[in-house]
Amino acid sequence: MGVMTHRAEQAGSQAHESDWLDHAIRVGLVAYGLVHLIVGWIALQLALGDQSGSASSSGAMQQLVQEPFGEVLVWLVVVGMVFLVAWRLLEASVGHRDEDGSGRTLKRAASAVKAVIYGVIGWSAFQVVTGSSGGGGSGKGGSGGGTDSMTATVMGWPGGQLLVGAAGLAVIGYGLHHVWRAWTEKFREKLTAEGSSGNTGAAYVWFGKVGYAAKGVAVGIVGGLFVYAAATHDAKKSGGLDQALHEVLEQPFGSVLLGAMALGIICYGLFSFAQARHLSR
Repeated sequence: MGVMTHRAEQAGSQAHESDWLDHAIRVGLVAYGLVHLIVGWIALQLALGDQSGSASSSGAMQQLVQEPFGEVLVWLVVVGMVFLVAWRLLEASVGHRDEDGSGRTLKRAASAVKAVIYGVIGWSAFQVVTGSSGGGGSGKGGSGGGTDSMTATVMGWPGGQLLVGAAGLAVIGYGLHHVWRAWTEKFREKLTAEGSSGNTGAAYVWFGKVGYAAKGVAVGIVGGLFVYAAATHDAKKSGGLDQALHEVLEQPFGSVLLGAMALGIICYGLFSFAQARHLSR
């Protein structure tokens, strides 16, 4: 049994280090960047007063599929997310071998979480392109109905209120991690030396700094909504990215804040393109 496990790990390690995986990751990162560009654009339109779109991955796919060659692009997102899921699952199983002990365990767990995130985006794109998404809805809460229902179901379980609150705190932590990466420029490790040097590299780093900060704030607000839903025992207070951005819009100077966050999310998408071109893993 030990020999079989060793051979499986060796095969997984070889796959993780192969050139074909690099190409697959690049396709996935381009698709991931595209999703963020569209979400950022919808959020920017929302800041300018147009509430017809849903600033979520599902809403982005619903808008993209209506454009010329939109179905082809959404299928690209589906395939790209499959590639990214495969990459992160390989990392979760045999990756981060340069780390020891708890460091390796934590990084592998993070890779598994990222695989789930990519999988959710890919599944959302697949539902849209195959016509099984059941419609997107628009305006406030348009993309949040499913989240509300799921939250209500969990809160109906024994200890469900604590689970929702814990999930919210975990999401807030994930958002803060993005902000930390922006502050420390830790994201630079995602680029080759060439990709982070010179005038072009400086622009890529700027995209990363702004993008990670904006996405971190947005994700943190999503987590805050879950914590608030748990504290008030009201599932309708929870929601996804679209509802979080609507919450920003309702604050003083909300349109300005939301516009800045929208541009930041667009920067995150541009950084994904830069990472695809100058991949370091």
